[in-house]
Amino acid sequence: MDIITSTQNKRVKYVKSLQAKARLRRGDMRLILEGGRLIGDALMRGGRPDFVLYAPKAADYDLLARLQAQKCALLPASEDILQYVSDTQQTPGILAVFYIPKPPLPRQARRALILDGIGEPGNMGTILRTAAAAGVDIAVLSPGCVDPYNSKALRAGMGAHFRLPVVEAAWNEIRGFCGALTVYACRADGNIPYTDVDWSGDWALIVGSEAHGISQPAQHMTQRSIAIPMSGAAESLNAAAAAAVVLFEARRQRSSPMSTAIQG
Repeated sequence: MDIITSTQNKRVKYVKSLQAKARLRRGDMRLILEGGRLIGDALMRGGRPDFVLYAPKAADYDLLARLQAQKCALLPASEDILQYVSDTQQTPGILAVFYIPKPPLPRQARRALILDGIGEPGNMGTILRTAAAAGVDIAVLSPGCVDPYNSKALRAGMGAHFRLPVVEAAWNEIRGFCGALTVYACRADGNIPYTDVDWSGDWALIVGSEAHGISQPAQHMTQRSIAIPMSGAAESLNAAAAAAVVLFEARRQRSSPMSTAIQG
């Protein structure tokens, strides 16, 4: 078994470039997953692997067998090489290149999340993870959002990218996704407490960045502005926390026939 030990190996150079260049990821429709948990979850959700770099001494051979069954190339590499291409401080010993998932889009989304200029990868991944857990039908990313296939976003998403349709779209396309949905925007100066909204209907929720708030195109789409009441000591929540609060209130209402919410 030949082990890759050179940084000049073509697969190693490709992975290094893929880690660094969003344009290459988009052009080649590839992303990188590190660690057995993310890779295993992607396989379980129907993800398509291309090739894998792994350290033989740290290998999970059951996982490698599952990858091989998908006709994935398995390439043993030294731990130094894995550290060289890894985006983490301590490599987990396995790295896989997958095709970017394209889950089927719902014919008519009833619960859409619109991310408006989310710029921090960790926030992006956390919001997508929350949206998948809360039963959102589709996440739509506006222009100006960070690359959702950034390694940090993928780690924070914990497999959400393979469970939830994620679409990057221009604002005119986003208006089309919303259709007949009631469009809410979560903002600090919103005039309706989020708990007073009837989330049992069909809706779209816009969440903007804490740095810039809701953009002008998003404001033009907004039909109702909602707020999360906070104590005077707190100025605002970050985008990921705000999304979690509202989305799980919406889920709670759908699960409870005795919802006390009123139409906003």
